[in-house]
Amino acid sequence: MKKVILFFILLIGSFFSIAAYADDLSVIDEANLFAEEEISQLNQAATDLNNEIKGQIFILTVTQIDKDPETFSDDFLRNQVGNDNNGAVLMINMGARDYYLSTSGNMIDYLDDDRIDNILESVQKQLSNGNYYDAAQTFLSKSSAYVSEGVAKGHYRVDSKTGKITYYKVLTPFEIILSLLLAGVLTLIPFFVIKSSYQLKKSNYTYSYEENATVQLTQKEDHLVNSFVRTRRIPKNPPPSSGGKSGGGGSTTHSSGGGTFGGRGGKF
Repeated sequence: MKKVILFFILLIGSFFSIAAYADDLSVIDEANLFAEEEISQLNQAATDLNNEIKGQIFILTVTQIDKDPETFSDDFLRNQVGNDNNGAVLMINMGARDYYLSTSGNMIDYLDDDRIDNILESVQKQLSNGNYYDAAQTFLSKSSAYVSEGVAKGHYRVDSKTGKITYYKVLTPFEIILSLLLAGVLTLIPFFVIKSSYQLKKSNYTYSYEENATVQLTQKEDHLVNSFVRTRRIPKNPPPSSGGKSGGGGSTTHSSGGGTFGGRGGKF
């Protein structure tokens, strides 16, 4: 009986170990494009990047898909990390020879349109030449470099459907220090003024509690008579760049399955 119990304990433990190991894998090579050693190296590089973004990066190779590349990649990423969580996937479809880079969460901001174009320009050339490992490695190395560089100054998101623009504010170290100093000064000034007034150091003021001990309460009612909402049409063309790292480019986003995604793709 003890041997049976021990067997089931070991079996359950092995199952959870395999599941945990599978969850850590960033390379899903269904098209068998990589050697085992290459998969190991790519997984290690992806793990380092995962720690940086507090999310997960994937490389997915397939032989065929039943959706358009954008929808297929978005669905895969959503199933892996959830809607609007940090992550990205480079999908390589050998059947139709197309590829797509989908981004979610903070990776939408790290990999703006200009940066994605730069990554995919190199990836497309390597895929066309059959250098699949180099393409995957380039995706990881360039993504890692952009994450280390940080979100570009002047960055914004623009919804591809509505044209709504959302700016991303990046504080420089100088701005952070200056903000903290100003906040400290503005906090201390009223503190010392109020403290000094309550201590009555500069006057012989005596509070007449007998004359001021009456309280009168009145009832006041406010009625909302009317309200107005002002709307304006948001232009679909994004504003010009304000400069900064990597040109302060924007990220074009779209909605899919209840989440927000960025990304681009092409053929090889």
